[in-house]
Amino acid sequence: MVPVQSLRERILATADDLFRRHGIRGVGVDAIAEAAGTNKMTLYRHFESKDALIAEWMRGIIAQKERVWDELIAKHPNDPKGQLVAWSRATAAQLAQMEERGSVILNALAELPEQTHPAHRVIAEHRVREHERIAELCRQAGFADPDLAADEFYLLLEGAKSCVMCMGLKRVGEHLVRLVDRMVATKSTARSRAASPRN
Repeated sequence: MVPVQSLRERILATADDLFRRHGIRGVGVDAIAEAAGTNKMTLYRHFESKDALIAEWMRGIIAQKERVWDELIAKHPNDPKGQLVAWSRATAAQLAQMEERGSVILNALAELPEQTHPAHRVIAEHRVREHERIAELCRQAGFADPDLAADEFYLLLEGAKSCVMCMGLKRVGEHLVRLVDRMVATKSTARSRAASPRN
């Protein structure tokens, strides 16, 4: 049985569709309210402003991304290397959604350059959490200089999102997976050599 959407959920789902298709700046509150089958006054009872609606929309997108990490942890418990490798594959699979219009988060940042915008802060906090998560996995995996390793992995993640439209989904996805596999193997080998006793 399909759960019944509340009006708040319907407004967010409508905003998600319109923001993705027309851009955040290209859609007004009146258009969102009409498409959601309500009016502007009712919309403002749920969201005090368009900026508040945008921030809540972005929280929902980020919550979906963080649930992916929860799934990876459940599938690869106590296996930081396995989680990093699985993360690259999950990211490659998600790139299909970005091929036509790019990353939703990167697009939002381009449209919302003001650091004081509530959605901008939501994205910034998410990125800090995600980077720290990767850094912690690098520490657990025993990589030398885990902070540098985390930066390398994160640069791959953000670079892959930026390159989808110019290089194509298949090529970027395949290369992301191969690069992460290679980085994990190289760092593991380097760690093993450093730990091996010398004659």
